[in-house]
Amino acid sequence: MFNAPWTIVALPALLIGLYAIQSMVLSDAQEAHWALTRAGLIAGRWLTLLTCMFLHGSWIHVLMNSVAIVAFGPPAARLMGTDARGAGAFYAFYLTCGVLAGLGFLAVTPTSADPVVGASGAVSGLLGAASRLIEGRGRIGPILGPTVLGMAAAWAIANVILGVTSLTPGAAGVPVAWQAHLAGYLAGVLLIGPFARLSGASAAAFTQ
Repeated sequence: MFNAPWTIVALPALLIGLYAIQSMVLSDAQEAHWALTRAGLIAGRWLTLLTCMFLHGSWIHVLMNSVAIVAFGPPAARLMGTDARGAGAFYAFYLTCGVLAGLGFLAVTPTSADPVVGASGAVSGLLGAASRLIEGRGRIGPILGPTVLGMAAAWAIANVILGVTSLTPGAAGVPVAWQAHLAGYLAGVLLIGPFARLSGASAAAFTQ
């Protein structure tokens, strides 16, 4: 956590900076326009699958996601490397997990009209990736390894409890898209291998 590569440090800096701009410049209507909603996708605003990840609901919201990135992200970032190829693969992995988290939320909540903002779906992908690296002791461990399954169960239980009870810290009574967290985690578990190969990670990073 305290020796995170620059690819990790850059993300919280970007999110915090963008939230400062958001809080000073964007109106509520503009924020709603760039948030992820089913209506927006139907209207063709597919870019909101990405823009929603860079909007947040409060300072606590963006700071919690920033801390989570620094806590959960370094294993995947170190695996993929900090050169141009590795950084590109890492950020592509992060964004892909976030997009799939958003789509996962919409898929399992067909009647929801609530706008979705925040990086937590992508952050959950970093946690999913970390679970496989912990399982493999630095290598990419098996998907059905006990550490991966145990962390998945703990993440699912925590999110369902916090989401259903509205006790999530910093949420201020706003509904939490816990379904997106679970979809993001699953994306991270499944995609860390392909994106590690895309980054050019050495064969030693993969369990035999």
